[in-house]
Amino acid sequence: MKIMKLPIYNLEGKKTGKFVTLAPEIFGVAANPVLVHQAAIAQRAKNRHPVAHTKTRAERHGGGAKPWKQKGTGRARAGSRRSPLWRKGGVIFGPRSERNFAKKINKKARRKAIQMILSDRAQTGAVVVVQELKIPEAKTKQVVALLQKFPLKSKPLILLSQKDEKIRRSARNLASLKVLDAISLNVVDLLDCNCILMPLTAVKTIEQTYS
Repeated sequence: MKIMKLPIYNLEGKKTGKFVTLAPEIFGVAANPVLVHQAAIAQRAKNRHPVAHTKTRAERHGGGAKPWKQKGTGRARAGSRRSPLWRKGGVIFGPRSERNFAKKINKKARRKAIQMILSDRAQTGAVVVVQELKIPEAKTKQVVALLQKFPLKSKPLILLSQKDEKIRRSARNLASLKVLDAISLNVVDLLDCNCILMPLTAVKTIEQTYS
């Protein structure tokens, strides 16, 4: 595990001359692409909600009466108009909305995957730590102006140690920006972002939660 130190910025985007030491068990973990891929697939599968739904013969309307008698007509036997063989009948093996796509992954494996992504972002210089993170009012232009002060790449992710409605409401109009709580990270959002901006308190929250 590699011990890393990152400079601490102020709200003006300038270095304060101080550094924060990142916990090596979280920000210094060697990458395992296979594990990260498994965690991402498991999360996406869990959040998958199928829409397509076909009805079986039991769910189709009608079909209570036998179309014709069993024998003597010369036609094939038929017991219901809602048979899958008939027009407007039930569907055999069709898609169902209650299908469960969830895949199991252990909590330790998911946590390890989060640590690997955080380590990769920190080692590639994609993590910016601020002394404190706040804006004067809940406006999108305030967040845009704040992000432009720091050396951030496209698709940034803001991690907060506590709820800040001003930042959350201001970031809703920016499709490329996402705001998460440091206590509830997930693999997909961490993979989708190219850089991370967080206050010093969020670093401590991550270390306490995911150590």
